[in-house]
Amino acid sequence: MSELQTPWSYTVLKTISDVLADTSDGLTGREIGDLLFRLRMEDPIPTTTKRDRLGETFVARQNNDQSSKRIVTAMDPVRYRSQPELFALRQDRLNEHLAFVGLRVNDEGKVAKGAVAQTLDEAARIATSIRDELHRRKCHPEVLRYCSLEVLKKAHFHACLEASKSIFDRLRSLTGASGDGAVLADDALALGKSGVPMLAINSLRTQTEKDEQTGLANLVKGLNGLYRNPTAHDPRLNRTINDDELLEVLTIVSMVHRRFDGASASNGGSS
Repeated sequence: MSELQTPWSYTVLKTISDVLADTSDGLTGREIGDLLFRLRMEDPIPTTTKRDRLGETFVARQNNDQSSKRIVTAMDPVRYRSQPELFALRQDRLNEHLAFVGLRVNDEGKVAKGAVAQTLDEAARIATSIRDELHRRKCHPEVLRYCSLEVLKKAHFHACLEASKSIFDRLRSLTGASGDGAVLADDALALGKSGVPMLAINSLRTQTEKDEQTGLANLVKGLNGLYRNPTAHDPRLNRTINDDELLEVLTIVSMVHRRFDGASASNGGSS
């Protein structure tokens, strides 16, 4: 028998059912019924909770077939064509459980062989996605608020664009300034002639603190030049951003937001 069809443990079947029938992001009761009908699975307890209903159905079917082949088919992603972010979310959660049986759901939605996990930490490491890694790094909520959908869709190009926008939106909110990009960064953060920026990230009492303030202003302008302007003007196909670069960009943007958290606004200007 193929490794992809070997019967799974009761625990794995139940945890997969928990993911697919999750209260907030899982299948609805009607969708579960449609899925079971399409897969020609009997629905032994249609009136119970979604998780128990799906779990007991999977257990009964596998016991009958002595194979997990039919359960593998249940993860077919065809229904996610209009909701790729939902597929990515369930894919991540399923992979953490499938790692215990040496399987994974790949980006094409097919169940394939993968690394085998023996512990919870190994399973989490094997299944880790960009979204999970951002949570592990305690990425600032403002970053996730602006680009979590793009991250789930694996739209790296647009995730960088939205993340960089979050900086300038927050600068406008904190200072009341208008404008955008490098001009806004200078207006809000630069010391200028008065030496008192509209938003100060420290007391500005020492030269080191003033250099730090100037450094943040330059960093924000650099992010604008590297990711805001190019992604806004270049065709997506001409701008490739891989997983590592996306994580690096979002981590830097997160750090900028954390510096804003402790900043104080004033009526000072940069001119």
